[in-house]
Amino acid sequence: MLLWINGPFGGGKTQTAHELLRRLPGSFVADPERVGFGLHGMTPKSVRTDFQTYPAWRQGVFEALDRTLRSYRGVVIAPMTVVEPRYFEETVGRLREAGHPVHHFTLLAERATVLRRLKERGLGRGLKHESFAVGMLDRCLEGLRDPVFAEHIRTDEIGVPQVADRIAASAGLALKPNTDGPLTHRLRKAWTGLRHIRIV
Repeated sequence: MLLWINGPFGGGKTQTAHELLRRLPGSFVADPERVGFGLHGMTPKSVRTDFQTYPAWRQGVFEALDRTLRSYRGVVIAPMTVVEPRYFEETVGRLREAGHPVHHFTLLAERATVLRRLKERGLGRGLKHESFAVGMLDRCLEGLRDPVFAEHIRTDEIGVPQVADRIAASAGLALKPNTDGPLTHRLRKAWTGLRHIRIV
């Protein structure tokens, strides 16, 4: 089974993916962004664009996830923003056509909520460090409301553990209980954020 977690940049995809990983024994996080980083690593900075526009990214994500799903028995979790319907069909759609059970979720929140989360993610550097995410925010929030990107989960009033609970319940999965207290949760969230800082 594949759990694809969509949503705007700063919407909580990575945090949710790693909460699921923590509480779902035998699961694995397969981050499609790594395929894009590999393509960017082979491209001079002066000519780089959004790697999702590269056909090689869509094909690479499909092939990597197809191979993993055919050979791995656990649940695979893919946190990735995809707003363009054609790119969605070339990744999530193709995986479904290949016979894989794919559960797709889009995490949505109000613009102010996402901006606050992006600011927190900037580790004191403000929103300037998140200029790409801020520039894409309105397009993401508008485009991802389309029914093609269902199932939608509103996250303004719930935390990461509760988002993970809803995803698991919808996919028919049993998570280990969340035993984190408030301090442990904050520390775990900060550690996950530090481990996934994007170096460009």
